[in-house]
Amino acid sequence: MKISTGIPRRAFGAGLLGAGLLGPGPARLARAQSVEVDLLLVLLNDGSGSIDADEYALQREGTAAAVERPEILQAIARLPTRSIALAYGEWGSPGAAALILPWTRISGPQAAAEFADRLVDAPRPPQTWNAIGDALAAATDWIAAAPFRAPRATIDLAGDGPDMRSAVPAPVARDRAVAAGITINALAIQAEGSTPFMGARNLRAHYEDNVIGGPGAFVMTARDRVDFAHAIFNKLVRELA
Repeated sequence: MKISTGIPRRAFGAGLLGAGLLGPGPARLARAQSVEVDLLLVLLNDGSGSIDADEYALQREGTAAAVERPEILQAIARLPTRSIALAYGEWGSPGAAALILPWTRISGPQAAAEFADRLVDAPRPPQTWNAIGDALAAATDWIAAAPFRAPRATIDLAGDGPDMRSAVPAPVARDRAVAAGITINALAIQAEGSTPFMGARNLRAHYEDNVIGGPGAFVMTARDRVDFAHAIFNKLVRELA
């Protein structure tokens, strides 16, 4: 699908893992699927109880804006298949990460705009706490079930707090995902006062030690949720390079 020039939106310009997932890589995890894309990318945002309604809207709008940016669409167009597949989920409650938007092939402005519109309009699922490990396990399941095959798979997690109350601790879920050929990157939202369980300056280190993994894995930071759109855009640019 290749269709209208994407522009920044609004004012923003801005299941647990089973043993069977310890396979050899994302392309073979999705080997039964015939449509190839260059990247399977799960966008996994914080929907926990620490996120108020305004902050939640900023996250949704910022993600939608980033997906539609012309620079992102140009980067996708330079890939061999000229396409990627996106899924969007939110995490919080133990064992209850929610897949908000299922896998969607993005190959041009219309597909990106439709994905962004559905993202902004989708209802917020109920979430509590910070079960990052369970969220990583769920995202690994989503990648295994993707209706596309790809040589790369990435989980792109954003949050403002550490792993808490996961049935599968974040380092364990991280290691299982990496063993399956998946890279995990993270965006730490580090505004003072928005990280109630630890100092903001320590959140990046927590994600570096416990969340990210795989070839070239990295953590980026956002100063606050208004900065989120810029940070998620920069992260997507890096992941598509």
